[in-house]
Amino acid sequence: MVKQPKAPRPLTHAQVWMALDRLAERAGLSPSGLAKASGLDPTTFNKSKRVTGDGRERWPSTESVSKALAATNATMETFVQLLGDGPRGGQSVPLLGFAQAGAGGYFDDSGFPAGKGWDEVALPATGDEHAYALEIEGDSMRPAYREGDIIVVSPGTPIRRGDRVVVRTTGGEVMVKELKRRTAKVLELGSLNPVHPDRTLEAEQVEWIARIVWASQ
Repeated sequence: MVKQPKAPRPLTHAQVWMALDRLAERAGLSPSGLAKASGLDPTTFNKSKRVTGDGRERWPSTESVSKALAATNATMETFVQLLGDGPRGGQSVPLLGFAQAGAGGYFDDSGFPAGKGWDEVALPATGDEHAYALEIEGDSMRPAYREGDIIVVSPGTPIRRGDRVVVRTTGGEVMVKELKRRTAKVLELGSLNPVHPDRTLEAEQVEWIARIVWASQ
């Protein structure tokens, strides 16, 4: 007798909303913050909107999901990963104080965490085995990040204009900026704090650059 393959399980209402919650968390946003960042009504992703008054399940529209992905620079592949069953996915990643990141011995030539002196923290899964976390120190990155916030950096995630990134120079300086423009010759970076100026670096000044994929705000 030929064994019939199991029918695929249908996507559930809870899975889709859980994925949106995880997407918001990865971006350091609340559900309402994600909706606003997506150009939607702030209540679009609120828990009160997920079930109608008479108890029927209300699903997010394809358009709203698409806008949420665009607002967080996420792909559909990422969203599918966030649909996973069970409790919120996570992984243990190396953790380092931001001030230490400029010292030698903590990163290899590719910008991957290396050496000793790292702590460890459990955070939402990134899908990048080389991901690591930095703890913000001081107020130089306000209002984007405050002292004590933790940012997760993914060296393996593609970077696009408008992304927040961590950059290390060949001189050992480490900074958090917004990528404004990148060419073969220069890197133009926008400051997250209006008190500090934007930066332009020559390509040979950049040791590595990696994208910030999550923040614990």
